[in-house]
Amino acid sequence: MKAKRIGVLTAGGDCPGLNAVVRGVTKHALQNGMEVLGFKNGFDGLVKNDFMFLDDRCVSGIITRGGTILGTSNLANPFAYTLPPLGSPKEPKDLTANVLNTIKENKVDALVAIGGDGTLSMAQKFIELGVKIVGVPKTIDNDLSATDFTFGFDSALSAATDAVDRIHTTAESHHRIMIIETMGRYAGWIALRSCIAGGGDICLIPEIPYNDDAIAKAIEDRRAKGKTFSIIVAAEGAVNEKGEMAVQRTIEGSTDPVRLGGISGKVAAMLEQKLGLECRVVVLGHLQRGGTPTAFDRWLSTRFGTEAVELILKNQYGNMVALRGGDIISVPIKQAVAKLKKVDPSGEEVRSALAVGTSFGSNKIG
Repeated sequence: MKAKRIGVLTAGGDCPGLNAVVRGVTKHALQNGMEVLGFKNGFDGLVKNDFMFLDDRCVSGIITRGGTILGTSNLANPFAYTLPPLGSPKEPKDLTANVLNTIKENKVDALVAIGGDGTLSMAQKFIELGVKIVGVPKTIDNDLSATDFTFGFDSALSAATDAVDRIHTTAESHHRIMIIETMGRYAGWIALRSCIAGGGDICLIPEIPYNDDAIAKAIEDRRAKGKTFSIIVAAEGAVNEKGEMAVQRTIEGSTDPVRLGGISGKVAAMLEQKLGLECRVVVLGHLQRGGTPTAFDRWLSTRFGTEAVELILKNQYGNMVALRGGDIISVPIKQAVAKLKKVDPSGEEVRSALAVGTSFGSNKIG
């Protein structure tokens, strides 16, 4: 049976390209005679029956805008809802019945869930409850194994690389050690590629545990060659050889309960103590999530959005759109979220970085 009314939601962390997907979904669905409901603030809109009808006018001109016109949330988990007044961190509520009632009451035939591994994992649970869902992979971390790229990654990488470029001049002028902290959670893609593209000297990523002495030695080696400054690009999820990470705090009810951050300050304090050299820290944080999406992300988001509607037209539910080579394909959501895509310590990218003298702060690589 052809879907007559579909819903679309954006959940998890925001990133450039979300609006382009919403636009792609809406325009293609309208061309095929469907109505489109945009549920607000991720799954929270389904919990609270909060939505807006999307038409051509609503999505006109939004392809260049960052963020999402629908709003988003990484806390509104219907399976363990912690937001007051319906729930609390101390007493999470199972509000899946609310979601199912919203879908039934509004005669929504299918949903397009746009998000990362947390969002798509929740989508998979609803699929198992009988909801017809297709997924679109979104994360600046680029850590979903089923797709070559997630939209949002290229824009975040562009922002991080620009930061490395800008830090070069001030680092060189003041003869300092500058440490740039990127996002990426448990995968080092943003840090690695921005370090390579920006000519960083040391790269710290989760996949290659670092050693304090190895970092210090890399800087001393540079100074012995007459290089008076060093740039370190550190992923927020970098770990040392003891397996320790820099954790700000934990957040109950979030799809990403561990809030990472602080690796740059930790490394700076260590280097100042060991070497007696001035270190400065730049934490990019949400700068990587904001702003205008790159041309690549707009291109990819549009293709993802239109292909998601194609899956609905073909009744191919339970699948996620993905980029393989130059083609948009579909893969089961269950498969897509089963394993994180991480940097291969023995891979070509790491070897290329090593070949131009980049240190990973480790004596054990590969």
